[in-house]
Amino acid sequence: MTRVKRGYIAQKRRKNILAFVSGSRGAHSKLFRIANQQKMRALISAHRDRIKRKRDFRRLWITRINAASRANGVSYNKFIQFLYKRQLLTNRKTLAQLSILDSNCFYMILEKILIS
Repeated sequence: MTRVKRGYIAQKRRKNILAFVSGSRGAHSKLFRIANQQKMRALISAHRDRIKRKRDFRRLWITRINAASRANGVSYNKFIQFLYKRQLLTNRKTLAQLSILDSNCFYMILEKILIS
């Protein structure tokens, strides 16, 4: 029988997986089966944490807005309620940046909400 040389597709797949986990320690970057498990775990964690990052930033923005509005005598809950009532809707990220970078502008928005 003639000698059969295996195709390159499986070798290419294994090489790509090992390249993906090349920064890992020990067997996680050397042995294919363990490296494959590590890759799957890394991708699952990356997906989960992309979603969690959005949640964490929203919490941070709410905390910053709350601190700035309480410094001016209004709770976060009342501040958002007045924003919706006056239809001055802007996203929380922008409000949080205003509260940190331009506190005078944030104070003016707060005054406009409370007066009208």
